[in-house]
Amino acid sequence: MDFKLCAIASGSSGNCTFLQAGEQMFLIDIGISGKKVTEGLGELGIDPKEVHGIFVTHEHIDHIKGVGIFSRKYDTPIYATQKAWDKMLGANMIGNVKEHNIRPICKEEPLHLEALRIFPYTIYHDAVDPVGYSFEYKAKKITIATDIGVIDERIKENLRGSHGILLEFNHDIHMLEAGSYPFHLKKRILSDVGHLNNEAAAEVLRDIYHEGMQWAILGHLSKDNNVPDLAYLTAKMALEEKNIIVDRDIKVSVAKRDRVSEIHFI
Repeated sequence: MDFKLCAIASGSSGNCTFLQAGEQMFLIDIGISGKKVTEGLGELGIDPKEVHGIFVTHEHIDHIKGVGIFSRKYDTPIYATQKAWDKMLGANMIGNVKEHNIRPICKEEPLHLEALRIFPYTIYHDAVDPVGYSFEYKAKKITIATDIGVIDERIKENLRGSHGILLEFNHDIHMLEAGSYPFHLKKRILSDVGHLNNEAAAEVLRDIYHEGMQWAILGHLSKDNNVPDLAYLTAKMALEEKNIIVDRDIKVSVAKRDRVSEIHFI
């Protein structure tokens, strides 16, 4: 049980995920305050100084708000694509970063840190150079797939074989359409570079399920256009269409918005 993942925060107002592979510990995004992520790690019994690196998916504020602060305080390396680095540093989005902590990565090229294989795969989102991540350790795979407007077959191939996945269930289409968001924002969210809706995400989860998949965390839920029970039920019903029974064949949970979720092991 030395490969695990825990959502410290997940939602439109801030995202941060903890991943541990053996002795190595990482954060995927810090879109919350430095204080909040430190408190979250404390709940997990983790000293922030022990975090080996931060993987950035893209430069939106709900994913990088605390990245620079954390790196400066704990001297933590930050991994992001070169285009994301150019944007974050050029627009002074994360403040000063020590030279040795600027770690550019290439999309579609694996990175190996000891026994952990990290694969940044291309996704569709209205950011400069957004990526999702899959992590492989001791023949097991955990995948992060959020902030994706649409999932095509190429992305599905990156998700297949996951033993655990954090998958975006951002909004219910009907709630979004009937809600108070201005038209331009609704249009952005619904676009192919916006966010994944419940039905589309549930269909993806059903399609990529295999007997080795132990759990799925439904993440990045909109505060205004979704509710946890609806996301969960949509996933459950889609899986059951293929006789995949929740709690028998797979564990499904919803990541908490502003507090630490349960730890998921493989």
